[in-house]
Amino acid sequence: MFLTVFMYTAITAFVVFSLRKAWQYARHPLANRWELYPVPGEPGARRRYGGSYYEEAGWWTRPRQIFRAGQYGEMLKEMLFMKSLFYSRGKFWILSYAMHLGIYLLGLFTLFLLAGAVTEISGMPLTVSDGAGSHLWATLVYLATAAAGFSGAFLTACGSASLLIYRITDGALRKYTTGVEYFNLFFILAAAVSGLAAWSMDPGFNNSREVVTSMLAIAPVRAGVPLTVHLLLFGALLIYIPWTKMSHYIGKYFAYHKVLWDNEPNLKGSALERIVERNLANRPRGGWSSPHTKSTGAGNHKV
Repeated sequence: MFLTVFMYTAITAFVVFSLRKAWQYARHPLANRWELYPVPGEPGARRRYGGSYYEEAGWWTRPRQIFRAGQYGEMLKEMLFMKSLFYSRGKFWILSYAMHLGIYLLGLFTLFLLAGAVTEISGMPLTVSDGAGSHLWATLVYLATAAAGFSGAFLTACGSASLLIYRITDGALRKYTTGVEYFNLFFILAAAVSGLAAWSMDPGFNNSREVVTSMLAIAPVRAGVPLTVHLLLFGALLIYIPWTKMSHYIGKYFAYHKVLWDNEPNLKGSALERIVERNLANRPRGGWSSPHTKSTGAGNHKV
């Protein structure tokens, strides 16, 4: 039962720690708003030419309209395709996107494993040897699981290995890469390579599907050495990610909606005014830590 308990613990920790991180972001003091136009939340023609509702006469007397579809559409371009990195650093984008696309495919792979486990529990076999060809749904799930699992692990391994080498060999990037960032990439690479090792002994991911089936039944997980190593690494990675910079999958929402696109007016009596007043009352408790400064008390500094 160890692997079953461990995997449930890892999944629960990932969800809980991710929600904790989101709660921390939501409670942060008001960020310095950039108001970089065009803002996707602006409706109509203003969104196309970079206008703002502030340009309308008497804008403060009218209810504000927000184009939510534009906001989420623009954010999905960044999350799914890493749009800003593509335009700023094309070569680096290829390596980084390979890893991220692999992670996305592994997310789909997990869903396909779950669908396959439920399908088999319902009495429909998935493996080709058991006659999956006689069931269209079972065949589709089986093939989709194999395709997403291998391509996801392969792209994640290639992408993380390439990024690791690129950060080591590129002189400019090496100056800004910390030891933790090297460790993060190596951790992802190890989990991906262990997954490929497990795949090499089970191309159809039948053993992985049995693991999910056992977990759904709260039963002991039976796995060989390669799969056991992969589960231990993958579970540890799930627990680790929310505590690191890799949790930017949470921070991007707040970075876009609360910094880049936040042009909410600070009107008298508004919720934003109350937030600003609360932040102004939050005085710093410590001094500067820079070596060229000398603190003369909380909030007072002298060079």
